[in-house]
Amino acid sequence: MERWKKRAGLLLSLFLLLFPHVSCLAREKSEEPDKLHSQAAVLMDADSGRVLFSKNGDEKKAMASTTKIMTCILALEQMEESQKVQVSANAAKQPKVHLGMKEGEEFYIKDLLYSLMLESHNDSAVAVAEGIAGSVEEFAKRMNAKAKEIGCEDTHFVTPNGIDGQDDGGIHSTTAKELALIMRYCIMQSPKKDEFLSITRTWDYHFQDVEGKRDFTCTNHNAFLNMMEGALSGKTGFTADAGYCYVGALRDGDRTFIVALLACGWPNNKGYKWEDAKKLMQYGLDNYQYREIEKQSEIESVPIPGGVTKQSAIGEIVNETFRVKEKKQSTLSVLMRNDEDIRIDTIMEEPLKLPIKKGQVTGKRVYSLNGLVLEQDDIVAEKTVEKKSWKWAFGCVFRMFGFQQDLF
Repeated sequence: MERWKKRAGLLLSLFLLLFPHVSCLAREKSEEPDKLHSQAAVLMDADSGRVLFSKNGDEKKAMASTTKIMTCILALEQMEESQKVQVSANAAKQPKVHLGMKEGEEFYIKDLLYSLMLESHNDSAVAVAEGIAGSVEEFAKRMNAKAKEIGCEDTHFVTPNGIDGQDDGGIHSTTAKELALIMRYCIMQSPKKDEFLSITRTWDYHFQDVEGKRDFTCTNHNAFLNMMEGALSGKTGFTADAGYCYVGALRDGDRTFIVALLACGWPNNKGYKWEDAKKLMQYGLDNYQYREIEKQSEIESVPIPGGVTKQSAIGEIVNETFRVKEKKQSTLSVLMRNDEDIRIDTIMEEPLKLPIKKGQVTGKRVYSLNGLVLEQDDIVAEKTVEKKSWKWAFGCVFRMFGFQQDLF
């Protein structure tokens, strides 16, 4: 038996020596996550907004209390410092989960944002919406306007708390991709991103109503914050229509990933969302690293029929030269899998129309990855090329007789 083990070891060593590329290919192959519980799921690169993995990512579905990330960020951006709100009958009658506020009580909106995000209180969401916009309907309009601003085309908000609803604009719904885009805005782009992260990372928060008659304590229910190192933020949700939902973010060094899950099981399957979230986050951590891509600055010269310069001779064909005017740095830092490549396209105006002035933009150098444009640089002319004219023709004749160009 020992002799056979030695022979097998020698054969394996010989195979790897002769075919070393086989092991490399095995390491480079990226197996996408499978057997997810979620009906719709997305893994997104938070820096670029690029979707790294999608399962029905563009399918519209109810999103339950994950809605509240939009409610929170909109309130942070639009509320005044120390702004208060008086609880309406509408807010006080909201179903569980609720804070239990009473009609006529006053609260600081900032305190209610912790109630909103840590405990997912439905009455706090309505009170915040009414305090910011005057009514739930007006606040929903602002939510939809912000969604459009972020780039969401298939998202429609009806309620600020995520309770299933419908109005003339449609059903309260989003897609996994657009829910991830909203989270990206909350943690990466909003001027209030730091405040958003501070609220959603708080474990316990204590506050009172404005008059100090009642005390409240909120505890964070985002269990994912303790499940993986680098967990950054998140929000759970559940309704009868939506099922269990989750949107969350994780940061590891210079990489930030967002996971959005919709319709991830119904009662008795509460843990499915955590299984899917961990699986997708781990897929991102294992397979995506930043790579430095050198930009291409060279452009081939292009003949310009009928074009002339001041020094052109009769019958000479002008070859125009161009250069890339880089917007930023000379390299691109891109989050990529080992088996992915950057596509570089040079798109020139066709045909080039005379005259062409020095510094004129004549095309684009486009860098893209799987259809997503990462960056575009202008291509500009390095010299002026004019149309043939009588003035140029006379200049050629005079130069033939030894006269200087500047005499004409």
